[in-house]
Amino acid sequence: MNSKLCVLLASLCWVCGFLESIPTFMGIFKLTCYESNKMDHFFCDIVPLLKLSCSDTSFLQLYILTVGVMVCMPPFLLTFISYVFIISVILKIPYSIGRHKAFYTCSSHITVVILLYTTLVFQYLKPYSLVNLDFNKVSSLFNTALVPMLNPLIYSLKNKDVTRALKQRFFKCPQN
Repeated sequence: MNSKLCVLLASLCWVCGFLESIPTFMGIFKLTCYESNKMDHFFCDIVPLLKLSCSDTSFLQLYILTVGVMVCMPPFLLTFISYVFIISVILKIPYSIGRHKAFYTCSSHITVVILLYTTLVFQYLKPYSLVNLDFNKVSSLFNTALVPMLNPLIYSLKNKDVTRALKQRFFKCPQN
């Protein structure tokens, strides 16, 4: 990875993100009527905004679902397939201690990936008829606040000093 490729990949992400949001942005401006000017959500998210609209939002609903699948599924499938290969290699390790160490190494990343993708699926990849705003708020909060807060904790629990300090603090275990 050189700096030119890094800039190219970052620019590609920015451009794709910008281009992907243009139809949503234009569709929102075409909405003519809203039931209220108060959104029952933590931030201005598209799904609660569509729920407030009196206009026909079927195009935006379909677009959000389609883009959600197109944006979320390739990275998910790539990650899933990678872990299928990783787990198949780990299972071929002849010693149980080696398998345990290998699974222990992968467990933090698998945990974070599962948390991230399940909240994204529950938040954006469902038909509009199944949208429950209260559940959507909880899912949004989980995805935007709890997962990023848990991320350092999940990764730091692999550190023996952190684990020992937590055991001492919460379980009053003597030092070894």
